[in-house]
Amino acid sequence: MSVRARRLVSVALLSLTAVSLAGCAGAVSLKPAPDANNPDCAAVTVRLPDAVDSLQKRETTAQATGAWGDPAAVLLHCGVTPIGPTTLPCFQVNGVDWVRDSSEAPLYRFTTFGRTPAVEVVIDNDKASGSALLDLSGAVSVIPQTSKCLNAEDVTGDGSTPAPTATPSENG
Repeated sequence: MSVRARRLVSVALLSLTAVSLAGCAGAVSLKPAPDANNPDCAAVTVRLPDAVDSLQKRETTAQATGAWGDPAAVLLHCGVTPIGPTTLPCFQVNGVDWVRDSSEAPLYRFTTFGRTPAVEVVIDNDKASGSALLDLSGAVSVIPQTSKCLNAEDVTGDGSTPAPTATPSENG
């Protein structure tokens, strides 16, 4: 093979390598949650969407995890320890109860309530929005829900349910 032919082959191989590497952001390095081996986490993982909040899915280095965006703006861990009663806000998205921890804002940590194993989603609010939970709730909902979260209004009766009142009797 001539020197010129070898140079052309080398340039072609370098170009092909550069093009293939340009499309790869690399795997997101994560640690698995304590109960990541739970079969329910496998069911969640295979249902994770290719895009969340218009961010593309990335490869991760740990079982039962997910990541979206470059740099990663949404991270998911299945198999985290379920949370018990809490004073943190709780709300439902597409049938999944989530507890929000905003103590590290603009990073918001959402943990499922009433599901074992629990799923945790961390959203960088500077790069993504809470609508990521809409995209993830379908996958997470395969874990059976055994209890619902209640807000203070649900417990105290200060919400939309009126308290019973006595009605006057006819015999007065």
